[in-house]
Amino acid sequence: MIARTAEPAAPAQPPWPRSTAGALPAGSAERWRDLDYTNFKRRVLERFAIDLASYKSPQMRRRLRLLMERSQARTFTEYFRVLERRPDKQQEFQAFFTINVSEFFRNPRKFRYLGEHVLPELLARRSALRIWSAGCSYGAEPYSLACLLGAHPGEPRHYLLATDVDERILERARAAADYTEQDIRALPPESLERWFKPTGSGRWALDPALRSRVTFRVHDLLRDSFEGDFDLILCRNVAIYFTSDAQRKLFQRLSDALRPGGYLFLGPSEFIREGADIRLSETTTPSFYRKEP
Repeated sequence: MIARTAEPAAPAQPPWPRSTAGALPAGSAERWRDLDYTNFKRRVLERFAIDLASYKSPQMRRRLRLLMERSQARTFTEYFRVLERRPDKQQEFQAFFTINVSEFFRNPRKFRYLGEHVLPELLARRSALRIWSAGCSYGAEPYSLACLLGAHPGEPRHYLLATDVDERILERARAAADYTEQDIRALPPESLERWFKPTGSGRWALDPALRSRVTFRVHDLLRDSFEGDFDLILCRNVAIYFTSDAQRKLFQRLSDALRPGGYLFLGPSEFIREGADIRLSETTTPSFYRKEP
């Protein structure tokens, strides 16, 4: 008996409309995709309080496509339906907005400048500092600050706030354990010896005494209110994903949260454009901005 050959499956229909003649109207597919994304942004804001309009559209849409592929969703409308019925996909989507790339003393030369110039200047004016690490990921940045502050003799109890939008990554930050060799590769030898203990298999844990000096909190830079009177704010490699308008508003709010003479430490690809009325002046060292007295 000769096996019957299966008939080829009909090609999947695209999710955008076609003309009555079956041809794709010029430009209609792109317009439909734009409308699909616009509706998705609105529904995400209403459902999850995440404002996608503040993120650069091309990069955001490209990155979201990876999540859509994992969920087998062809359109943003289909993907939103997945988010509505799948709690695990909701968690994946919300965690997607935290870029958890970090390490202790990331950009060592900048941290050297921070430790040798910025902190001594601030400590000469005020013995107990208020410092905020915004977008702190798993805690490497605020703990690096705690290491620097711990090197000053007679160090008082500074207020060191560390925030991130992702509660799960903050749980890891609070645990302060299971750091890899990659995480600690830029640590000064004296900090490694004083504050870290090996736990086996190339892993390290932070001394609880240093861990207790950092206050971690969930915080959304685009939605939540800011504390004030900070001497130093670190907000590195966060604003780069935002639109120009969202960046301007963020930098204004960060400036307002600083004391006069306080410092803002940005990432290497982030800049405050000239002409912006934000009262922050770039120092001779790129990435460091000082609020006007």
